[in-house]
Amino acid sequence: MTGRAVGAERLRRLPPYLFAQIEQKIAAKKAAGVDVISLGIGDPDTPTPGFVVETLREQVLRPDTHQYPSNRGRESFRDAIAGFYANRFGVSLDPGTQIIPAMGAKEAVANVNLAFLDPGDVALASDPGYPVYTTGPLLAGAEPVPMPLLPELGFQPDLTAIPADVAARARVMFLNYPNNPTGGVIEDDFFERAIAFARANDIIIVHDNAYSEITYDGYRAPSFLETPGAMDVGIEIFSLSKTYNMTGWRAGAVVGNADLVAAYWQLKTNIDSGMFEALQEAAAAALRSDQSSVAEMCAIYQRRRDVLVGALQRIGLRVDPPKGAIYVWARVPDGETSASFTEKVLEEAAVVISPGAAYGPSGEGFVRMSLTVPDDRLNEAADRIAKLVG
Repeated sequence: MTGRAVGAERLRRLPPYLFAQIEQKIAAKKAAGVDVISLGIGDPDTPTPGFVVETLREQVLRPDTHQYPSNRGRESFRDAIAGFYANRFGVSLDPGTQIIPAMGAKEAVANVNLAFLDPGDVALASDPGYPVYTTGPLLAGAEPVPMPLLPELGFQPDLTAIPADVAARARVMFLNYPNNPTGGVIEDDFFERAIAFARANDIIIVHDNAYSEITYDGYRAPSFLETPGAMDVGIEIFSLSKTYNMTGWRAGAVVGNADLVAAYWQLKTNIDSGMFEALQEAAAAALRSDQSSVAEMCAIYQRRRDVLVGALQRIGLRVDPPKGAIYVWARVPDGETSASFTEKVLEEAAVVISPGAAYGPSGEGFVRMSLTVPDDRLNEAADRIAKLVG
């Protein structure tokens, strides 16, 4: 190579991706012969339901699924999404104009920035939040502005605290409930207030609905699109990854306001050739199922949540049991930072956890622990942390 920098300027604006760093740390420890337990990444440890796998096997054998797919998605897949939203949330979606397949939520989150943001625009990003809420705007030449999620407000942002000049430049607001990483949920009128704020400031709300089906203690998460007026100002990104243990399948959808969905589709037609159609049929089978597999997973995660939260509370860490998502969000011990505690747990207990500050400035003082490990390994991780802190 010449002396010219490798990579475009937009890449140099990006921070290192958190989960790539975690994977590197795990690999290095394992290479050194250390028995590492990773609570760092939310990748389900149980298999995709058998009926979904069997549907894919059947569909792969059909020659008509082997050709270029339509970017609009198979009618059967769009109908399945519409049926799911009608049955689960009472939301009516037109399969022809309000649903487009997405190759996982991460792709959709990144691409909506390219579809809706111009250089100089602001994206209001949940803080702490999924890292792509901030890196996506950077790739679009826009400015991500952290929107602190406040523990005293149930990990909701104080919309009245957003400066008027920031609101005037904002074009997109990223929300995510049940929330990653905090586990915060919506049990009040927050969506109504967010819609009023979006109307007043001409902002598009993008609700990342990746965890709506993973809930506990009888709580049932709403869709943002259930709220009156939501369809006028926003879209929702629905993912099958966590709900059906399909993280590697990369299956989801962007749904909601028809004009915004059309803009997203226009971008997609110039970036990719759509989702493999056999996979769409398998995803449709998951959506049309009786959802018993989801109930079983929720029971497993709730049991693991109770084990981990109980262990952390016994050693004096401040943590509340989350009602949704697949993570425990805990305050670090006094005298520690997110980074120092994460490093200590890795080096002295061989347990990987995620530093809260990596999800945004407001995550400082917290760590995230995933529930996606077998029960025996989760218990072992809890014991190791207890010995370290105790």
